[in-house]
Amino acid sequence: MTTLAPHLGAYHGVHPAAPQTDYERLVWRDCAPRVDRIRIREHTCVCQRIAYELCQAGGLLFIRRTYRSDAVLTHESEWLRAADGKRLWLRILLGQAR
Repeated sequence: MTTLAPHLGAYHGVHPAAPQTDYERLVWRDCAPRVDRIRIREHTCVCQRIAYELCQAGGLLFIRRTYRSDAVLTHESEWLRAADGKRLWLRILLGQAR
């Protein structure tokens, strides 16, 4: 059996596309401790100043946005049903929403 790991290198995460000219501006809220545990299902690369995480908790999905500069600021989207949360995640990755 062969492994592809040496050929792929370290996986950092996807890079979201640049925002499109008519992208939707999302409402980002301060993070609130609503649940004890949050599962991160997917994430973007942390090499960029803004990183996104698709999170799951309590049967719902939401996006967490972390902005890194002199201080680290973390916000989250509204909590959505699974289908709507996945749709929002895809729109962020495609540059259709920010």
